[in-house]
Amino acid sequence: MYRSAARRLLPALCRRTGHYARQPSPIRCSAPIIHSAAFSASAASEKPQNHKPHQFGSSSSSSSSVGGKPRTTARPKAHWQEEQARVLQASLRHVIRLGWGEAAMIAGAREVGVSPSIVGSFPRKEAALVEFFMDDCLQRLIDIIDMKEDLKCLIPSQRVAKLVRIRLEMQAPYISKWPQALSIQAQPSNISTSFKQRAMLVDEIWHAAGDEATDMDWYVKRTVLGGIYSTAELYMLSDTSPDFQDTWAFLDERVSDAFDLQKTVKE
Repeated sequence: MYRSAARRLLPALCRRTGHYARQPSPIRCSAPIIHSAAFSASAASEKPQNHKPHQFGSSSSSSSSVGGKPRTTARPKAHWQEEQARVLQASLRHVIRLGWGEAAMIAGAREVGVSPSIVGSFPRKEAALVEFFMDDCLQRLIDIIDMKEDLKCLIPSQRVAKLVRIRLEMQAPYISKWPQALSIQAQPSNISTSFKQRAMLVDEIWHAAGDEATDMDWYVKRTVLGGIYSTAELYMLSDTSPDFQDTWAFLDERVSDAFDLQKTVKE
């Protein structure tokens, strides 16, 4: 399975490169996946070994002597990216209290022992935090797809509904702040990345369901599932039932309707 999340998971905030969802092709790509431990929520609690947090008040370069003359060596870019990823991962633990914004990022920086001034290195602060969360959730979903053998026992419609539910459940702890995240994603400067992330999500779900379409059906299926995902996501915001049971019932009905319609069209 093509690992779309691995191609754009943070840390890569210093430079953004566009990664679109797969175009239809009968050939399945098997690119090596980046292990999600570097990005998963569980990994955030592990303290890096022999890592000294960089303080922005100090110089970002080191000096050595060559021929008696001091030489300045630039700090490796990968180090900055690693610190940014650590800060964003820690920031997620403060979102419920502080929201998707600079305050949560500052709290995250302090938690991992990094100067809060690192927040200034993010050109789109709130968007960077939301996009990091979306990428992290996609990587976790990919890991679940790989590990859960029981998914293979489900029929395609059940598999799709199950995976959408698993993905939406990752947002449950942040449900009170999720309207803010949606607002950030809808901003003109962020909507392109938001669309790409959702496109990769529905693409992974369809491939996990065994879809191998290579014609116009490829686009139709992903458009329909994207709509189902978004409506279930919005339904979830106002759902007051225990453990979002009404949302899951709504989701199952929409997925079932979509598959029934597909069968009718083919007949």
